[in-house]
Amino acid sequence: MDEQEEMVERVVQEWDSERLRREYRELAELAGSLAHEIKNPLSVIRLHMEMLQEDFSRESSPLSRRAVQKVVIVNRQCIRLENLLKDFMRLASINALELRPADLNQQISEVLDFYESQCVQQQIEIVRYLDPELPRMMMDKPALQAALMNLVKNAIEAMPEEGQLVARTRLTRSGIALDLIDTGVGMNDSTLLKMFTAFYSTKDGGSGLGLPTAKRIVEAHRGVINVQSTVGRGTQITLEFPTPKRVPSVPVP
Repeated sequence: MDEQEEMVERVVQEWDSERLRREYRELAELAGSLAHEIKNPLSVIRLHMEMLQEDFSRESSPLSRRAVQKVVIVNRQCIRLENLLKDFMRLASINALELRPADLNQQISEVLDFYESQCVQQQIEIVRYLDPELPRMMMDKPALQAALMNLVKNAIEAMPEEGQLVARTRLTRSGIALDLIDTGVGMNDSTLLKMFTAFYSTKDGGSGLGLPTAKRIVEAHRGVINVQSTVGRGTQITLEFPTPKRVPSVPVP
């Protein structure tokens, strides 16, 4: 293939990528609008279910007690659907991140600090190996922090009875990486293949959108996420991000 053919192929690939991004944005906007339209009447239904529950609770007849039980069931399902819509709207909105130079060590430290008390209660030891020489990367801090919180939360939930969570940052050939290693229950091959599939969840009441959203956020940062897991031994999740050749320094206030 000569230089001209390579240039043509590159242009075609860029055009296809832009077309796919444009189609995705349109689909995401449509999905977000639909979720918003569903959310409003669902909130009204839940509000009226709560009012019905109060009305029936004032009476002590067997019919009223049965009615209250049914209203409670409907209300729980409304809350579950509201949480599902909230997660879905968050997933659909990941299309335009504001990337600025920031410190990955600081981001994961803040997340670990947030879960510190919960880990103490569950007798989970947090071990940090954060490379002090780690270069900064371009990131949307709120979005990436949300992804890290979801991943750490899942690691903690995989260790219901004590364990160890290791967070390690390191340099790679093309940028930087973050390893999250837990000594939890691990995953079998079937779960490993489906863990980033939307609406797939092994938890009761889980939306199945937390991990797909985390993956989308990482990929929106031009990063990749890899998972290795062994049943009964634990899981390692590795996030790899590119770093620009030169990141402008940020003055310390």
